[in-house]
Amino acid sequence: MIFHEIYSVYYQTVAKILEVALDHPLKKDEICKIIEKYAFSEIVISIEPALREQKWQLIRSNGTTVLKNHPSMPLTTIQKRWLKSICQDPRIHLFQDDLKEIDFPEIEPLFTLDDFYIFDQYQDGDDYTDKVYIRNFRMILDAIKNQYPLEITTYNHKGQKVSMKILPKYLEYSEKDDKFRVAGFGSRLGGTVNLGRIISCERAEISENAELIHRIPPRKRRVIFELKDERNALERALLHFAHFPKKAERIERNQYQITIDYDKDDETEMVIRILSFGPMFKVVQPDHFVNLIKERLRKQKSSQLFFHDKKHISR
Repeated sequence: MIFHEIYSVYYQTVAKILEVALDHPLKKDEICKIIEKYAFSEIVISIEPALREQKWQLIRSNGTTVLKNHPSMPLTTIQKRWLKSICQDPRIHLFQDDLKEIDFPEIEPLFTLDDFYIFDQYQDGDDYTDKVYIRNFRMILDAIKNQYPLEITTYNHKGQKVSMKILPKYLEYSEKDDKFRVAGFGSRLGGTVNLGRIISCERAEISENAELIHRIPPRKRRVIFELKDERNALERALLHFAHFPKKAERIERNQYQITIDYDKDDETEMVIRILSFGPMFKVVQPDHFVNLIKERLRKQKSSQLFFHDKKHISR
């Protein structure tokens, strides 16, 4: 596309000039500055005279343009194919309702959902077609963009309704869990909330407490674990913890040490994530985290024994 008539730097530069001319009349030095910014400085001698002398009949002598609308770039075939592909993803409806404008009946999609197989993905992912879920997602997204606190009602791990005020910082998606989570500050219940657990989400009243949310420093923690790179474990681990600051070091031929930084509010979530990889992970530091892993496994074993005994008695 470098030398394409439409998609070249020349076309892009002239389009920028016309966009500015729609806003106010242009002078020669302003045209030259735009050219130097968006193109090669040497093409000033060709573009500027062509516009000023009206060879292209795009800029009038008074510096205004004959155009009434901003110039737009036509989509390439590959762009249309890509857009058609992502429109097949159910998550697209979290961002957009009407997709008719990007429906190209004559174009084949670049890829389909059937082209991908995630072998270790859980089957209880979020329902991206649920109207309440979509509304909550868009409310959180708007709060992140415009930085205002939210009043969220959700279910805790005991299935009880709880309310919290949170200043959302970002949304994260887990491909393994097929779930969205919102991470933020201000909640006594933790810094990460699963969107699938949220019952309602409303804009919170701005108060002194909301101002304090900005000042709460993150309580940083670190965990170090070793992994054996079998069944593509290293790549899956780096993808699974993609949004956390981390460092990976090779210690042996097929052995790696991973260091991950996280917020204390996310500690329970971190324990669950690490345990989901089973024997491929071995936590080595800190002792506090090792004890959390042991305690979690102890509880799981107790639960399994309880249900086994109950089943045996029922027989």
